Amino acid sequence: MAKEVWRFIDSGYCPPAFNMALDEALLDWHSEGKIPPTIRFYGWNPPTLSIGYFQKVEKEIDLEAVKRHGLGFVRRPTGGRGVLHDKELTYSVIVSESHPAMPKTVTEAYRVISQGILEGFRYLGLDAYFAVPRTEEEKADLRSPRSAVCFDAPSWYELVVEGRKIAGSAQTRQKGVILQHGSILLDLDEDLLFSLFKYPNERVKERLQRDFKKKAVAINELTSRTVTIEEAKEAFYKGFEKGLNIVLEPYTLTAEERAYVEELARTKYESDEWNFKR
Repeated sequence: MAKEVWRFIDSGYCPPAFNMALDEALLDWHSEGKIPPTIRFYGWNPPTLSIGYFQKVEKEIDLEAVKRHGLGFVRRPTGGRGVLHDKELTYSVIVSESHPAMPKTVTEAYRVISQGILEGFRYLGLDAYFAVPRTEEEKADLRSPRSAVCFDAPSWYELVVEGRKIAGSAQTRQKGVILQHGSILLDLDEDLLFSLFKYPNERVKERLQRDFKKKAVAINELTSRTVTIEEAKEAFYKGFEKGLNIVLEPYTLTAEERAYVEELARTKYESDEWNFKR
């Protein structure tokens, strides 16, 4: 039986508002039947702190530090916690909720989509596996996370290598379409990451950062050689094809599509109303 053909877009390094606007546009276009299911790879210029849809900026984020380090800032349309997008491969997957391969529940759909990432890690020679919270304490942690930092703990079916979280993802469902996007870390500057959030005091910050080292890891901490962004793209491209049993067909946005995304970025994702509304 012929494999289903999905679209593949590598949009390169883009401003934060453009990145979120393109993910939203792809969701809209897929819901309208204009495009097939799509996988997208991208990076961030400048490096950016993105926050989850429900996070409270004033309470959790040190905006002065974000500015001081010359970082971008944007609120995602998906939930979850703060992510520093720097030395990473970011991916998004856009597929209909009614797609025959997609389970109805969020966590199970997460597992199916993330199979592509799991296979990508295996192509890089890393033995990744899915985190499944087992104890009541682990399940309680998911319901009430202790910190505003995304990689602080694995959620259901997030990817773990040697006991530490190596990819963080978030999902939203709108207009009958699933949008899942996430970060695959190549390298991580923990000091920079932890300087971007507010804490009750320095002691709490130090404890959280110390705990974080035991819970999260980047690819290049685990490999004997340095994995480049191009190698990562190749591995995860093949990983998604294998994990989702599909064929990817590269696509470049038309001038009209790009103009639409740029307008959405300007009117929504660059606006204070969107980024600071909660």
